[in-house]
Amino acid sequence: MQLSIIIPAYNEAKSIASVIRRTQDAVRDLGLEAELIVVEDGSTDDTREVLRGIGNVRVVEHPQNLGYGASLKTGIRTAGADWVAILDADGTYPENALGALWAQAADADMVVAARTGKNVHIPWIRRPAKRMITRFAEYIAGRRIPDLNSGMRLMRKAVVERFLHLLPDGFSFTTTITLAMLVDGYRVKYLPIDYLKREGKSKIRPIADTLNFLSLITRTGLYFRPLKVFVPVSMFLFAAGLGVLLGSWWWAGRIMDSTATILIMTGVQFLAMGMLAELVIRRSR
Repeated sequence: MQLSIIIPAYNEAKSIASVIRRTQDAVRDLGLEAELIVVEDGSTDDTREVLRGIGNVRVVEHPQNLGYGASLKTGIRTAGADWVAILDADGTYPENALGALWAQAADADMVVAARTGKNVHIPWIRRPAKRMITRFAEYIAGRRIPDLNSGMRLMRKAVVERFLHLLPDGFSFTTTITLAMLVDGYRVKYLPIDYLKREGKSKIRPIADTLNFLSLITRTGLYFRPLKVFVPVSMFLFAAGLGVLLGSWWWAGRIMDSTATILIMTGVQFLAMGMLAELVIRRSR
């Protein structure tokens, strides 16, 4: 077995059959020994019944809905190949791009299908939050990230398994594995693709998921590069302390020394905690 393709499916009865058919065609064109694993995540529509009528597919069923990331973890643990590809079940990704991803895999640990092609259908309401999250992630990683959370990518199974204990069960799975591989020095490539309009209703919650992504990126930064998080907070507190010190003397004619001292010392403590966390992480590696 050369490749395991994992498709998580939750309430995708309208699109799952066509996605599987196009994926099987793409694999056939590649001429690889590959297995197709669909993780049925406790759907409440007819997804399970549709899957039972499709051949040459390995179906793993969750008794209840556990989440997008949990489905990918199940598929990765089940996979029998050294390489795993993940693909959404909503018909938004071009399945025939699997061949181009595979062609880039020889000298990479992960190849991401970046949604930066000529035809990219991302709802405008999601774009500002997506841009903000990506910029924050690029600051943590110290590298440009063309697509932070693409749902189509090819990964070495052994590398992904190193991070399974860190990866969340929700939609932020892809964001976390991208950051984890980048900050840990693994070889990540990006391949531009088109991104089509999805079939059915999106399960993304714009406000809640944006806040979750920001929280997750912060936690990932703390785990891998704590100084990237602690230093800005420390500098802000230090600058605020100096601002109070000088501003109170300039406008009020007296120095608010207690407030200024608390802010400056808190900033120093944050910097010290960041340096200590960085030391602990480097020694643990």
